Amino acid sequence: MSVLFTQLWSNGGFWLGVWETLYMTVTSAVLAYIIGLPLGVVLVLTDRDGLSPVVWLNKILGTVVNLVRSFPFIILMVALVPVAAALLGSSIGNGAMIFMLVVASAPFVARMVESSLKEVDKGVIEAARSMGASNFQIICKVYLPEAKPSLIVGAVISTVTILGYSAMSATIAGGGLGAIATRARNVYADDVIWLCVALTVVVVQVIQEGGMFLARKVDKRRRVNRRTKQS
Repeated sequence: MSVLFTQLWSNGGFWLGVWETLYMTVTSAVLAYIIGLPLGVVLVLTDRDGLSPVVWLNKILGTVVNLVRSFPFIILMVALVPVAAALLGSSIGNGAMIFMLVVASAPFVARMVESSLKEVDKGVIEAARSMGASNFQIICKVYLPEAKPSLIVGAVISTVTILGYSAMSATIAGGGLGAIATRARNVYADDVIWLCVALTVVVVQVIQEGGMFLARKVDKRRRVNRRTKQS
């Protein structure tokens, strides 16, 4: 057992790393959805076959989303260093890392939301329109409820992706399990690295299993099928 492992275990460094990883991941995911969810809705609404087609706006938003998504995260981090310094007063630390994670993941979230909403049965949308529902009502009472299981699955995928990105926080003096593993690599403490890997796997599994359980609970189709089999 390495000296670094003993130090981190005795002073709670591993649990601090887990906390910092969760803090960056959850905060970034929430902020990314605050931006990405309405952006995804707008992409669906302004699509050629959407409720309010605005082709030029859809193309502009789609191009911006695709452009940001095309950047490898490490390159995007470097590009955002001066932006983070200007907006936050610092380009290092967990705060700057959260800003970079939000910028990188919000377009990804927007595409996930767009894909989920486009899975909604067109017949349900047309039925709502024929009854005089406004676009806002269709979004709130048809699109989002009908797409809820798919949206939750997309949220799980997005959160796990953000967690993976957070491992690069050490490059800008951030914390988390990625920073601990990077420090351990520099002193050849393989036991620390493997424990960080194990803890990350546990966190990912908890997020994934919890999200999938919730998606199954809210899936009306599964409930209908279950009732049909019971009857």
